[in-house]
Amino acid sequence: MVSAGPATESAPLVGVFALQGDFARHAEAWELAGARTREVRTAEDFDGLDALSLPGGESTTMLRLLSVTGLRPRFEAAVAALPVFATCAGAILLGKGGERLPARPLGVLDADVSRNAYGRQVDSFEDALDCPVLGPDATVAGMFIRAPRFTRVGPGVEIVAARRGEPVGVRQGRLVALAFHPELTDDRRLHRWFLAAVVAPARRAASLEAAS
Repeated sequence: MVSAGPATESAPLVGVFALQGDFARHAEAWELAGARTREVRTAEDFDGLDALSLPGGESTTMLRLLSVTGLRPRFEAAVAALPVFATCAGAILLGKGGERLPARPLGVLDADVSRNAYGRQVDSFEDALDCPVLGPDATVAGMFIRAPRFTRVGPGVEIVAARRGEPVGVRQGRLVALAFHPELTDDRRLHRWFLAAVVAPARRAASLEAAS
């Protein structure tokens, strides 16, 4: 594993949504990619973030917790304003569809996301994925655990990663959603790509706006 070293004070601050899911692994992955991290559990934890990371876990539990804690309005505002990197359950929260959920997903991503479409826990698998955002012939290892499926992808949505021609990672502007778990491998290229291609331009735009 190659670490980017300790993050400096100028490094982007990624908030890792920490009400449920394997948020510790996500925080570790971002720190290895060169970012600073903060676990997000309260409304105040959203303040000052440069990006938001939504981990895998249970999308039903996440939606219930957003409701009972009263965090949903602040969460929706953060998703509307910040670069977002969402995996598995996080992708379900961003997308449309999401059958048998206790509340509607955010629907900010123009893609239909079907829960557990690759099977249950015992059906988990790893496969090589084409990853065009990392280069024309780039591949990454994809870990799929009770993974959702993108059953429809809108015309303005870019394919970030594909498995045998099927999209398993997508980008729409500041939003990146993955059906797989890059944080469970030693490969930090997708995290570094997100920081460079999505977060850095957003930070520059925010800095210019603040200076004008």
